[in-house]
Amino acid sequence: MQILQALTELTGRIAGYVWGIPSVILLVGTGLYLTVRLRFVQIRGFRHAFELISGRYDRKTDPGEVTHFQALSAALSATIGTGNIAGVATAIAFGGPGAVFWMWITALVGMATKYASCSLALKYREVHPDGEVSGGPMYTLKNGLNMKWLGTAFAIFTLIASFGIGNMVQANSVVDGIRFIFPGVYRYRLWLGILMAIAVGLVIIGGIKRIATVASRLVPFMAIAYCMAGLIIILTNLERIPSALFTIFNHALNPWAVGGGAIGSAIRYGVARGVFSNESGLGSAPMAHAAAKTTEPVREGLVAMVGPFIDTIVICSMTALVIVLSGAWGDARPEGLQGAALSAHAFQHFIGPFGSWVVGFGLVFFAYSTLIAWSYYGDRSAEFLFGHRAVMPYRIIYTILVVIGAYVPLKLVWNFADIANMFMAVPNLVSLILLASTVSNLTEEYFRRYRP
Repeated sequence: MQILQALTELTGRIAGYVWGIPSVILLVGTGLYLTVRLRFVQIRGFRHAFELISGRYDRKTDPGEVTHFQALSAALSATIGTGNIAGVATAIAFGGPGAVFWMWITALVGMATKYASCSLALKYREVHPDGEVSGGPMYTLKNGLNMKWLGTAFAIFTLIASFGIGNMVQANSVVDGIRFIFPGVYRYRLWLGILMAIAVGLVIIGGIKRIATVASRLVPFMAIAYCMAGLIIILTNLERIPSALFTIFNHALNPWAVGGGAIGSAIRYGVARGVFSNESGLGSAPMAHAAAKTTEPVREGLVAMVGPFIDTIVICSMTALVIVLSGAWGDARPEGLQGAALSAHAFQHFIGPFGSWVVGFGLVFFAYSTLIAWSYYGDRSAEFLFGHRAVMPYRIIYTILVVIGAYVPLKLVWNFADIANMFMAVPNLVSLILLASTVSNLTEEYFRRYRP
């Protein structure tokens, strides 16, 4: 037990260094660089992205496995998760309301990062004779830069992260969500884990087609239901919205009002939680978007960049505004409340016990969707490392680990996952910086043919 505690403390310190200011600057700086290099593609291509999502340009004969909408749903099901509920609350608890502003900035530049990485994933993907697709940063590094060794490193860290942040952490979050709704059920978490493993296994055994089909139905439902609850609170407190927005901007930008240290905390926690929420730069989403049915890499890049907008600008903002409106932050925050518990407290402030149900069901659906989507990222990494024969054993192991994740404390797993996530990001960011000119050329050539 002492060894586990020491290992938890050690990995916690390493994770703190790994996710320090230099890493945050690297992630956001790459997004800012790509935003300028691609001439603000997230603005000029925004309307066209929704035209693509609508299916207007879908062609059944194009190579790939899923539609634009299904690919976006699969990627969103991985990113819309605990970060939207617990992550936002943690950012506000430790960084103040100003952290929300920096989450927005991270999402806006992250749209360019996501656009570039997913465009490259389409360009350098591999389509097998049976129509199955393999793609993502490891194939971009291998086929685009002849750096298979770095692609291998990315795949190894993705495999590790899939078991941690993608699996056991999410399984534990599902149990936490159920505890908000039915507190007495927590003692049966082993059985909950077994039921969850069955629900996950039935989906992921079918691969990306089944994952995308489930995600395309689950993601819109869960996102709309959660946002509706937040929207009701916002609309019934409409007169207080200007004050809440002023609080966010003032704490983010005005050192004379809140002090330089508070601004620094807002930036640190806002950027870190923003990246955690939408995963821009980590390299996970390109694996899902690589499976899209299209011959135009730019089209899938445009679809992909909508992800950070929906995830952070829309859904995270709902959680953030409810917390700021409730006043449950800073000195007014109830002692010990952070993460999902703080979000539940804020929702309860306005809609009573129903607030716990909103947060509880949100955690359950968000975490479950992340579970099924991350399995695909892991099996693409297993296939890259060990060949197609490794895919089914990986899916079986992944399903079994759901039970363990639902039952055991996960601080150590969180630490390992955080470290693996950052190590995923580095090879991906290398490919984006080195291939920025390729993305720029693809973009300009496409927009010459199609003028949105």
